[in-house]
Amino acid sequence: MKRLLVVEDCPDTTRQIASWLGGHYRVLLANNVQRALSIFTRYLPKVILLALSLPSCDDGSEEVVACLEKFFKVLPLAKVILITENEGREEILRAARLGAYDFCQKPISLDELKFAIKRAFHFYSIEEENHRLRSTTDKEVTAVDGMIGKSSSMLEIFSLIRKIAPSNMSVLIKGESGTGKELVAQAIHSLNMKKNGSFVQINCPAIPETLLESELFGYEKGSFTGAYSRVQGKVEYAHNGTLFLDEIGELPTQLQVKLLRFLQEKTIQRIGGRENIYVDARIIAATNKDILKATDDGKFRKDLYYRIGAITINLPALRERKDDIMPLANFFLRKFSRDSKKTINGINSSAIEALKAHPWPGNVRELENRIQRAVIMSESRIIEPHDLGLPTMNALRRNIGGKGKTLRETRDKTEREMIISVFERQKGNLTRTAKKLGVSRPTLYSLMKKHDIQ
Repeated sequence: MKRLLVVEDCPDTTRQIASWLGGHYRVLLANNVQRALSIFTRYLPKVILLALSLPSCDDGSEEVVACLEKFFKVLPLAKVILITENEGREEILRAARLGAYDFCQKPISLDELKFAIKRAFHFYSIEEENHRLRSTTDKEVTAVDGMIGKSSSMLEIFSLIRKIAPSNMSVLIKGESGTGKELVAQAIHSLNMKKNGSFVQINCPAIPETLLESELFGYEKGSFTGAYSRVQGKVEYAHNGTLFLDEIGELPTQLQVKLLRFLQEKTIQRIGGRENIYVDARIIAATNKDILKATDDGKFRKDLYYRIGAITINLPALRERKDDIMPLANFFLRKFSRDSKKTINGINSSAIEALKAHPWPGNVRELENRIQRAVIMSESRIIEPHDLGLPTMNALRRNIGGKGKTLRETRDKTEREMIISVFERQKGNLTRTAKKLGVSRPTLYSLMKKHDIQ
């Protein structure tokens, strides 16, 4: 029989509960903290009924608080149901913040109590299984300097990173927005002999074209109006380190020429300067565009493409590596639970199904944002689909709207409706819509074009 600990100092209530539940559970009784902790430590019951009206301890601290803290220290997944009488709302909320699972108010209803206990045991079993699966999954996960994964495609990428990192060859990382291109660049840098040098990042489309050249190569005093002193560019700051050019496909043509010269000669000239400055920096570039097509269209220099793309890493989209969804979700769950000082023990089966069914247009960045949202929104110790802002599988099935739909058609329909929904809630603001979806503005434009959203 399942063990149930009842901590109550009222003999009548204790006898009543023991009489009601004795045929269903092995009921363990305690009337104070010391007795409760002794029984709990010995038998480790998964569910505890705890009277909120227990008197204060000898040292003045509250017995209920002492019980809760020690129960969860020994068995973090334990489910504590409070028995309340005339306590105020604040006292109940305080106990809930400490980790209490549910409460029943006196006079106790037998049906209500049985339901609460049954549900507590059920949720304990779910969380325990989730914790076991998470522990097993963690052992199967491979990590490379902040990146984790278990899919065959990511294991190949991890192997490639380890091979190319010790060299100083330029690297081109291709992949959709949110797939982790910057993390790959940082991993390559950290495994190189130049790891003690600076990792300098510049986001090419984020800087106006008129300022990008001075941002990259610096300028001399007096070289233009407002140049009151000599300023080093990002390339110089990356000397003996790594220069990461994010979204290099957006680099203007005239700057492509200067970058190519730097790659060939390892020297630069500041704007307004005549001195050749030697810079030893490894170049890692990233793009979410088809640069090879851009070279055919004359928008990107072929000689620069072949120079930076000597080694190319193709990062798959998250929807193409489903095996990585749960390891990543659990990693983010631990991270944000720790940051927010909340006790979240896992993700329930419906939420796991929802995570695996979602098309992830924003890739890993979107997954990270949704888990962070779930930790903030969750009112229990386990994440549910509504915490993630995702529909359940039943809702998705109802949403298909007819038979014969393919998986791709179902995903496209769900993706389109989600974009429209967020777009409407943000009153047509593209920047806020992209942020809510966990994608960049260029990716949002592409998705809107794909789904014919005006």
